[in-house]
Amino acid sequence: MVVFAGQGDFRRSLALLWRTPGEAAARSGPGPRPGLTVDAIVDAGIALADTSGISAVSMREVGKRVGRTGMALYTYVPGKGELVDLMYDRALAELPTDYDLADGWRAALSAWAHDYRTFCLRHPWILQVSQARPVLGPNDSAVLETLLRILFSTGLSAQALRRLVGTLVNHVRGAAQTVVDLRQAATATGVSDEDWWAARSAAFEEVVPDFAARFPAVVRLSTEAAAAPPDPEGPYLEREATETFDAGLAVLLDGIEALVRRGAPDAPRAQERRL
Repeated sequence: MVVFAGQGDFRRSLALLWRTPGEAAARSGPGPRPGLTVDAIVDAGIALADTSGISAVSMREVGKRVGRTGMALYTYVPGKGELVDLMYDRALAELPTDYDLADGWRAALSAWAHDYRTFCLRHPWILQVSQARPVLGPNDSAVLETLLRILFSTGLSAQALRRLVGTLVNHVRGAAQTVVDLRQAATATGVSDEDWWAARSAAFEEVVPDFAARFPAVVRLSTEAAAAPPDPEGPYLEREATETFDAGLAVLLDGIEALVRRGAPDAPRAQERRL
């Protein structure tokens, strides 16, 4: 399930995201039980999405978590579209906004990528909120600002960095999605990874006996780069996904480093001046 941001009243959504005084006052009126706030509703929505996924989020279900009817929430949040925007932006507030550049941009960028991946795994529903249309909230903006501060410290031009932002974000989100899928597969299908592969391995050899002749490169990779036997006491496939993420990140960082050397020879001195 993919959710697109900005599905509600975009002016009211932006006012709630940025806490416009007039909107905040309008949304904090009296109710049958004192103490309910927009933040409490958003936190309840995040907790529900964390445990049951974004598809489980509705005004009615969130209302149950805060002891109100779904209709009562409309006094504070116009609807589910605005609620999803608020949930997404509020969750992003967990991410660090300052990275030490004392050890250089590469160490800072690596730390950012690992923090972002950990965040996505902590809130897997975040990956269901499409990046096609940004939420445009303060924390969403802070995430971009943080990444750009690190990237600009390389000395590369804005033109060079523009595409790198999307590349880095897509790498982290894609890698996190793989782990989320691995964690959910057994529950969703009722079959463990071990049983799934065991059943298909035997059948595959019978159905495609000439596989090695038809796909020699695939066989070569699986033979020459064979991984260690699965650890029955650990999430083997998840570790593989983590190693793939780290390998891909290293390639991206190497590529950025090559750009810095080729296109901005004075970048290190510029970075030292900023530090």
